[in-house]
Amino acid sequence: MVKEGTLGVQATNSRSSFEVTTDGTGVVGHAGAALLRGLADRLGLTTALDWRGPQGRRRYPDAAVLRDLAVLLADGGDCLSDLAVLRDQPALFGPVASTPTAWRVVERAASDPDGLARLRAARAHARSRAWAAGGDPDVELLIIDADATLVLAHSDAKQGAAGTYKHTFGFAPLLAYLDRGHAPGEPLAGILRPGNAPAGATADLIELVDLAVAQLPADERPVLVRSDSAGGSSKLARHLRERGIGFTLGMQLDAHVREAILAQPEHAWTPAVEPDGQARDGAEVAELTGWIDLGNWPQGTRVLCRREDAHPGAQLRFTDHDGHRFQVFLTDQPDPDIAQLELRHRQRARVEDRIRAAKATGLANLPFDRWRRNQVWLELVLAAQDLTCWTQALLLAGPLARAEPKTLRYRLLHVAARIVCHARRLILRLQASWPWAPELARAFARLRALPLRC
Repeated sequence: MVKEGTLGVQATNSRSSFEVTTDGTGVVGHAGAALLRGLADRLGLTTALDWRGPQGRRRYPDAAVLRDLAVLLADGGDCLSDLAVLRDQPALFGPVASTPTAWRVVERAASDPDGLARLRAARAHARSRAWAAGGDPDVELLIIDADATLVLAHSDAKQGAAGTYKHTFGFAPLLAYLDRGHAPGEPLAGILRPGNAPAGATADLIELVDLAVAQLPADERPVLVRSDSAGGSSKLARHLRERGIGFTLGMQLDAHVREAILAQPEHAWTPAVEPDGQARDGAEVAELTGWIDLGNWPQGTRVLCRREDAHPGAQLRFTDHDGHRFQVFLTDQPDPDIAQLELRHRQRARVEDRIRAAKATGLANLPFDRWRRNQVWLELVLAAQDLTCWTQALLLAGPLARAEPKTLRYRLLHVAARIVCHARRLILRLQASWPWAPELARAFARLRALPLRC
């Protein structure tokens, strides 16, 4: 009988009432992480990281440790001690360096005057092999997105950490990604900066773009650099013109620009479009080139503006008018279809997803106290994103080729398996009932089929 005022709950059989033993053998976790490690070796990243050459009787070569750190970050780790995920499974990963050893390797790379350049060269070498093996983006125009982000620091003992414009404390790195459409972006370059560094520092943007372009394999396709209004600098545009690189850069709205926008007659506005070619509701595009002084900009620079209905509940700014919001950008692209030019510029928003993925791949935590070590950590984060990008481009298909890091880790990288020896072969047995076991098995098969030298 249930008393008045109480809730009656029907008992159910619980799956938690099982017996636990410790006599299992050959069981490993994070089996899919071996895919990343194998790809790093197959594409020559590990070999390229060995710029120091033979290191005597050292048990853990620096190249292997740096590779394992990149794999660790791609697998979801965010500090050196997370190497235990690999180290505690010698049957799958072999000998892996201890945390103190990994710290010394990072310090050696950070103290080397050419350390950062060597890390970047190793990534560029592996990228050329990945593209040669079929991992190059299937696009006619190579678009590089540049953007800044904030990385918080919770201690003022971290060298270079400073107050940010959001009244937080930390760093403000600049990052550049190659836009691969709806597939995950490919990281190209990153520059570590203090938290109080201005987002629109032209010298930093020029350095970032040059580092990003240096990462691209030899290719005849044109290159375009895309940025928000922080990159709207005529000096950057002239630098890009000198290098034969196109640009589409955001522009700050001031009173003069607002006056030019409001002077446009209604028939000057063309409907904006979505990627499928359909009109974008409540959005139009107009060209302002003849209304803005472009004397300091490269010849052929154009100014375009999108006006869009403000979202319900949005608070209007002084640059808004009649319920519309405006975004203005500069480009040197000669395409007469201004709606397509605006769509291309608007798609730079995808870089926000790339940066979010970077923060899920170790960028959210710069773990060292010294600036030079955190610079190496940033390069390792980019290398980890490289491995993830190339894994999806070369070894996976369907939804997994576009999956977010969290999904990829759950479905593939963190899968448990059993290692068995049979007929002098080492076999990794995946759980037959795991929904994505066939995809992981096919990925390993594709890895084995990759040429050793691409």
